[in-house]
Amino acid sequence: MNVISRTLLSSIKQHSLFISNNLYPNSSLKLTTPTKPETAIHEKFSGYLPIEKLDITYSRSTGPGGQNLDITYSRSTGPGGQNVNKINTKVDLRFHLKSADWLHDDIKQKLAEKYYNKITKEGFIVFKSDVTRSQQLNVADCLEKLRCAIRECLYEKPAPSEETCAIRECLYEKPAPSEETLERIRRKKELAAKARLSLKRERSQTKYDRQSPGVRDM
Repeated sequence: MNVISRTLLSSIKQHSLFISNNLYPNSSLKLTTPTKPETAIHEKFSGYLPIEKLDITYSRSTGPGGQNLDITYSRSTGPGGQNVNKINTKVDLRFHLKSADWLHDDIKQKLAEKYYNKITKEGFIVFKSDVTRSQQLNVADCLEKLRCAIRECLYEKPAPSEETCAIRECLYEKPAPSEETLERIRRKKELAAKARLSLKRERSQTKYDRQSPGVRDM
């Protein structure tokens, strides 16, 4: 490709209407810390994770670093070409529940009860993400999982009303079988028993026929 062709191609790319800069002029791939909302959605949790209060540790090891929030990078699995084997894009986020003094005690207790199978011996709740091939996006996904887990503990499911319980009983209540159904079941059991006995006789006769005459007379 000569210099004129390269210059022409570069000019087309710069002035094209379909490049990302023209389609999304105000977008940016740079992840920034969100600002705290002025009005709280809930009195116990506003949806904002106080990053300034979290002692975050970034490491490549498999064990927690003993901080409030430990983020570990590792090799991801699945499709992705050579990028999977070269870059540590999978994220393991470990959140230390007990040391989160900014979180309400009721939420801590509910998180401990709900995620008891995900809490390590050191008291870390583990969240994992490998949905993308970007470390930053996977970290954001883990933080969103943590945020959603806290939100789920705020709003408990209301108990079903009496009308709902009555409807469920009508839907799932099995009617008593009729006499015809019971008779049909009895006949099927009899036929199954006869077939089983007939098969046993055939196998017994086959074994008997395979024996030598001397063994039969014994």
